[in-house]
Order: sequence, then structure tokens, then C-alpha cells
Amino acid sequence: MSENLFSDLRATVVAALHSIVPDLPPEIADRVEVTPTKDTSHGDMATNAAMVASKVARRKPQEIAAELVAALSVDPMIEKAEAAGPGFVNLTLRADVLRSQIPIILRAGEAYGDSNAGGGIRVNVEYVSANPTGPMHIGHCRGAVVGDALASLLAKAGFAVTREYLINDAGGQVIALAWAAYWRYLQAIGTTLTEEEYSAHVPGGLQYRGEYLIPVGEALAEKHGSTLAADGKPADPAVWFEIVRETALAMMLASIREDLDLLGVHFDVFSSERELMQTGATDRAIERLTQLGLIYQGTLEPPKGKLPDDWEAREQTLFRSTQFGDDVDRPLRKSDGSNTYFSNDISYHADKIARGAQVMIDVWGADHGGYVSRMKAATRALSGNEGVQLDIVLCQIVKVLKGGEPVRMSKRAGTFITLRDLLDEVGRDAVRFTMLTRKSDAQMDFDIDAAIAQTRENPVFYVQYAHARCRSVLRAATEQMDVSTAVLASASLSSLTDPAEMALIRRLVSWPRMIESAAVAREPHRIAFFLYDLAGDFHMLWNRGREDAALRFLQADQPEATRDRVALLTATASVIRSGLAVMGVTPVEEMR
Repeated sequence: MSENLFSDLRATVVAALHSIVPDLPPEIADRVEVTPTKDTSHGDMATNAAMVASKVARRKPQEIAAELVAALSVDPMIEKAEAAGPGFVNLTLRADVLRSQIPIILRAGEAYGDSNAGGGIRVNVEYVSANPTGPMHIGHCRGAVVGDALASLLAKAGFAVTREYLINDAGGQVIALAWAAYWRYLQAIGTTLTEEEYSAHVPGGLQYRGEYLIPVGEALAEKHGSTLAADGKPADPAVWFEIVRETALAMMLASIREDLDLLGVHFDVFSSERELMQTGATDRAIERLTQLGLIYQGTLEPPKGKLPDDWEAREQTLFRSTQFGDDVDRPLRKSDGSNTYFSNDISYHADKIARGAQVMIDVWGADHGGYVSRMKAATRALSGNEGVQLDIVLCQIVKVLKGGEPVRMSKRAGTFITLRDLLDEVGRDAVRFTMLTRKSDAQMDFDIDAAIAQTRENPVFYVQYAHARCRSVLRAATEQMDVSTAVLASASLSSLTDPAEMALIRRLVSWPRMIESAAVAREPHRIAFFLYDLAGDFHMLWNRGREDAALRFLQADQPEATRDRVALLTATASVIRSGLAVMGVTPVEEMR
């Protein structure tokens, strides 16, 4: 028996189905699922096998389900098999089969749930990738947590994961950053200009006004004195621009790395967009698409809502993205010959493919939703027969509340709430866990009061409290018995018969399946939901022990029952730690 009961049962179901439908095509067998039942009164697991085989067998699903029930009822793992609804088969496992997973969990420890489902497929997960123009803010935070947890989830599911951050250092925002940093430099050397007077010198006006750039200006003044200015006033950009831009970029990136470190987020690769462009990557990507016959010179229809006299048709270099599912073809070069942002993004993804990525996952803000179809079209065109897959995970905005009211913006940042502000308020664990309590594409309110409350309504507290309770009992147990893995894994477990105990065991044994299904769906928030439900099962059993002394974990006069229950709570603590590790949250030993 493996660590994954659902996988074991699925193999049993598929074998039984093959005996009923001998010529079952492999692609049909691949669609067979064994999933937890929503209502345990209907059994432990359910399968759709009869329904997926019905068409190819040219038989009613109910007929196949009846034969599956007969075949599965004699399996030694199954206590009862029943047909239900339009062709489902519900399976109730023998209690000793469920209990037999406890020693497996104990021996595996936090590695329980590790899977080979990913088969070592190389997955590149790119997330955060914020413009290096200021501190990390609350919007970046959600993408950082989702991307980081997703990468950990995929690694646990058996994928070979690379975590990557793209430094967006090639666009107009970096130019604006340099001008803003130069203003702080002028202030540091004592300019008499007002901010408004300086802004008049800046192409497009001064964009970044936050106090976070003051240290950049001071660093420039300390190193270069007044040599980058002309009598305290702006000098020709040729004198200062490259110096200021490089200094500002370096300091902003250092600040971002510090913020990410505080959040517990670390990357394997930092890619520079500017360096990629300097290598001619964009020209090479366009040339490749040209060779594939996917580039042409043409004009686009006016955007929806534009009147003819508002629109000037211009010939551009266009990519035939409609051949790959997009709604319109997309420009790669403007009429003046310069590259579009899309063409740079194409070259970046081409570079990831060249580096060996078989699956690329980009974690973006929801405001980039309109960009998804064109990027997927480009990936399909670039990868050709290699079939590199691109998945996009969108993260909706987060509103921060305190006392029921929106939190005021950070003065240091200027116009947004910084990640450090939030971490200072509630701590890393609460930030990470809370960010995963909603599906990423759903808007969320981050309530600071709720995130630090010690109540059941605070998921991170509720889960950590369950782990702390487990560890508290285990510390007490060491005073009266041997709690080594070898001893606990040899416990008979026969005393674990109460419905609350069996409910907890059922939850524990579903952990390996949860890892695989959440990884396939690219949904790390499922781990938070699972842990909350697991904590609920444990706390329910704990409370049952208050009402019924026979269910208490430690009983001096019942050494066998005590060993069984200590084995169960040790397994519970291991699975909680395993889940928290995926989320990047620290399990606590005791609550203070």
C-alpha cells in the first residue's frame, strides 16, 4: 500500500473497469477519477469510472456501475461499494485500511504527501517581477505569496521548479525613476529649486515623489558631491543620467530583496529585461516568428468604441496571434520601428523556453488579464512541436482594513501601503497564510484586526493552535512513554474507533491527493482550506475528550489506547507542518 490511498483505489477501479470493458482506450482510462465524497454518509470515496466508460462501451452508465460494485465489493480494502445517481460508485473503506496509513505518515514525517506526479517536468514560475521603482507594496505581496506557495506546491508534487523574478529595467518607468532620484540628489546638495520648478524640467513631469528615494539622493551626493549638477540646478542629462539610473536601480533592487527576504520569498533566478534586450533577443524572437510565416506588415482595426475620425491607421509589424486563439493580431513594432512591450515579453518567454522550461507559469496582477490570450498565442507559436505550456495565475487587488476602515497610505511610499508596513503590523506568518485564504483571482479584504485575533475566525491562529496543542500533548507524553517513531508506528491503533477519530484520519489520508490536485489546478489556496479543515477535525476531537474521558489523548491506566492516540496526534502534527511548509508559514510549538 502506498502513501496515496486515492491513487491505490484508482488503480483498483481502473483494473476492475478494464475487466468490464476490455478494449477501454487509455485516454478514457485516464479520465477515471477517485475523489472524496462530499458527505461521508455516502462513503469515503467516489468514482466516475462508469460514466466515462459509458460511451465507448455503448452501455448505460448505471449498468457498468452495477458491475463495478460487484467487482469492487470483494476487494480486501473495500468494506462497501454502492452505485449512486447517474452512474457514480461510492466506496467505503475498511477502518483498518484507513488506520494503516498512520504508520506511513509517521515514518514519512513532513515528507508525507511528496509525490512523483510531476515526473520531474521543468516548471518555471515567474512572480512578483515588480518595476524596481519603489518599495514592495500590498499588491506585490499577494502575487509574491501566491507564486512562492505555488512553487513549493509544485516541488512537493514532483515538478522540477525554478523560481524567477524579471527585473523590468528597460522601460519608461526606469527613466522616470532616474529623474525622480535626481531630484532627491539635488535636494541633498542643497538646491534652491522647488519641486514644482524641478518637475518642469522632467519629461512628462515628476512621477515618483515618495520619501523612499531620499536615501538614493543622499548616496549620490556622498559619492559624487555636486559634480552631477550645474550650480545646484539640473545639469545636462548626459552628465548624470546613467550614473543616477544605475545607482537608483541598484538601491531599489536591494530594498526589494530585503522586503522579499522579510516575507520569506527567495528566487533562483533574477533576469534583467534590459540585459536581455541588449543581447538582441527581441530581434531573434521576431526573426524566428518571421521564418514561421507569422509576421506581416499591416494595419489594425480601430479599438472598440473609437470613432473613425479618432483613429489613425498606421502600418505596423504584426504577429498573427489569431492563428493561435487570440481575438486580434498583435503589433510587435510600432510605426517608428521601436519595439512594443509585447515583443519584449515574447523574447523573454523565448529565452525561458531556450533555458529548458517545459511549463511556464506567470503570476500577474488582475489588471493584466487582457494580456493573457496574446501571451499564450505567442508561446504556442514559439514552442511549436515542443508544446511548451504557459499558465497564467491572476491575482486580484487587496484592500487593507483596520478597525473596519481602509488603512491610510504610507507617507514613506507616497501613494501606497508598503509590504513592510503590513509585516510590521501582523508578522510574516499571518501575512502569508491570510493571503492564501482566498482564491487568487478573487478580491480580498485583509483585515489587520482579524489577522492578529486569537479566535477560530483567524485561520492562521486556528491552524497553529492545533499544532501547538499536538506538541503540548507530545511533550507531556514523553514523561510517561517512549514516543519515538518506531514505537508509535508499531501501535495497534485498534482503539481508534470514535467517529471524531475516524474523521481526523480520513482527513489526514487525503493529504497526498490534495497536493496533486492543488498542483494540477495551480491553486495553492486549497492548502490553506485543507489545513483549516484539518485543524477543525483535530479541535473537535480535542473537545470530545473534554466530554468523554475515554477519548483523552493521555490515559495513565490505558497505555495501549494512549499510544494509539499519541500516534494519531503526532501524525496530525506532521501533516500540519507539511502543509505549513508549502505555505511558507512557521509551525509554532506553543501559543503565547
